[in-house]
Amino acid sequence: MADSQELIMAKIDVLDLNGKKVGALELADEVFGAVNEDLLWEAVKHYRAGQRAGTHATKNKRLVSGAGKKLWKQKGTGRARVGSIRSPLWRHGGTVHGPQPRSYDYQFPKKKLLGALRSALAVKLADGRLTVVESFELKEAKTAAFRKSLDSLGVEKTVLLVDGSQENRNLHLSSRNLTGVELLKGHQVHPYHLLKYEKAIFARPALEKLQDSLKASAPKRKAEVA
Repeated sequence: MADSQELIMAKIDVLDLNGKKVGALELADEVFGAVNEDLLWEAVKHYRAGQRAGTHATKNKRLVSGAGKKLWKQKGTGRARVGSIRSPLWRHGGTVHGPQPRSYDYQFPKKKLLGALRSALAVKLADGRLTVVESFELKEAKTAAFRKSLDSLGVEKTVLLVDGSQENRNLHLSSRNLTGVELLKGHQVHPYHLLKYEKAIFARPALEKLQDSLKASAPKRKAEVA
């Protein structure tokens, strides 16, 4: 007899900026239930490839300095024939097949990226380094005051802040000068960011929206047979 088992919904505490619990948020098992390390590796590799400047360059025979005149006649000297002082065989000559400016970016399937993002969130949750706050609403732009809020939320080293509001000027001004702190919008979060920073703090609206999006794109699981 086939029974469709309901997915167990984990919960995470929702805190205020003083570190006090003000609620709870249900986490979907489709998003936080599994980790695919291979996808994480591929996603990070793709992200870092896109960040490479690719500005390396070497000078070929056409670009190095030197006259184009033939150094000596072709025959009769007893020496090896040579056509240019810029030959790659000579000192200060051009480089053959050297690196040239190019982009290292390449196409990465969206389904893989979303799968890696689900895995990165699952890793953060399993390690106890995922925090959810009700909101990042600040009365004023004060770096010192916001640093105290981060201390109350258990931030010791680096942290990724993910806000869900369209514009939060006070948060931007309060966090921009803090070392090891990066602020992103929900749609900007990449698996690389979640793995780079020791702790991730999401505003509740941002995590809810991201979770709904990842849940909708997650592969459907087949019902288990009892």
